[in-house]
Amino acid sequence: MKLRPRDTLVVASHNKGKVREIVELLAPFNLHVFGANDIDIEEPEETETTFAGNAALKARWVADRCGHMALADDSGLVVNALGGEPGIYSARWAGPGKDFYVAMARVERELKEKGATDPSAYFVSALALALPHEEPRIFQGEVHGHLTFPPRGTNGFGYDPIFVPNGETLTFGEMDPAKKLAMNHRTRAFQKLTASDIFER
Repeated sequence: MKLRPRDTLVVASHNKGKVREIVELLAPFNLHVFGANDIDIEEPEETETTFAGNAALKARWVADRCGHMALADDSGLVVNALGGEPGIYSARWAGPGKDFYVAMARVERELKEKGATDPSAYFVSALALALPHEEPRIFQGEVHGHLTFPPRGTNGFGYDPIFVPNGETLTFGEMDPAKKLAMNHRTRAFQKLTASDIFER
């Protein structure tokens, strides 16, 4: 499994924010990158029980259907006081309309219902890179921090407005996108990917 300059890579996601971040991370490698939505490949049902399992499922699904190497990300917010939820169900908490203000309100409501005093949480990103009809390779990254309410900031996407990474005072939603990209969970997973033998030097 090798990626060479000018190779085609399909990002196995319909999430525009996620695709944009991955395209930016891949920019130095001079690849032809586009999202699954650009070639009308529908999203598979996520039936696995881990971030890595769902990332692998999505990467295989897209690679097998388009004939190109595919890169999938499965990521989410893990709230310690909620026993790890929403976890792999992070996107589903946003409902069919994918309204993450609904999801963030649910996190706050469930924390209050439990009388939780621990605000710690972390984001997880599992990247899966797959060739057609081959098993994917998995790279996982995390960024730890705490939750804050009400949501702050309109940058980023998903749960970014309620997450403050360790050592910072701004939420990911308030942070300059370049600063967020330098430290977030997806970048940390991507650093493991780029340190591997996949990219032709």
